[in-house]
Amino acid sequence: MFLVLISIISCENDIEKVKMVTTKTDTPSESAKKITIYYSDSAKVKVKVKAQKMNHFITEEPYLEMPEGINVEFFDDSMKVISHLTANYAIKYEKKDIMEAKSNVVVVNQKGEQLNTEHLIWDENKQMISSPEFVKITTADEIIYGNGFESNQLFTKYKIFDIKGTISLNKNK
Repeated sequence: MFLVLISIISCENDIEKVKMVTTKTDTPSESAKKITIYYSDSAKVKVKVKAQKMNHFITEEPYLEMPEGINVEFFDDSMKVISHLTANYAIKYEKKDIMEAKSNVVVVNQKGEQLNTEHLIWDENKQMISSPEFVKITTADEIIYGNGFESNQLFTKYKIFDIKGTISLNKNK
C-alpha cells in the first residue's frame, strides 16, 4: 500500500509540459530556397515570382509562404515588364488564387508611378490588386495619400479611397 501511495504522489501532470508534447505545430510539408515561379496564359508568360525562401503548407486550405520577401514582375504579351511588386513577406492561398503581400510593399508601373503600402492583396482570377490600408502613390507630378486602393494588376488604372494630398486636375480629362 505504501508503494502505491508513493507512486501516486510522485506522478505529476504539468499542463505546460503536456501541451508541449501534444500540441501540433505548423511545419511546412515542403521548403525551398531561391525559387522562381512562372504564371502563363495561352502559352505566354504573364507573371514571374521570385523568393529567397518558400514554405508549402498542405492543410485543409493549402498555402505558400514566402517569409523572406517576394519579387514579382508582370509582363505584357511581348515579355516586356509592365509593373513590378516587392514586399518583405507574402502568402499565397492556393485554392482562392489570392496572394497577400505585407510589410514594405512597393509596386512600380511602366510610367514610373509608385505605390507604397503595408498590405496588398493580389486576386489572380480577377487580375486585380487592392489594399484596405493606408496607401501612398507617387507620380511625376504629385503625391497622393488614401485609405484603401484598387487597381488592375498592372497598376495602370487605379482608384484611391478616402483620398488626400495635392492633386492636379486637368479640365480636358
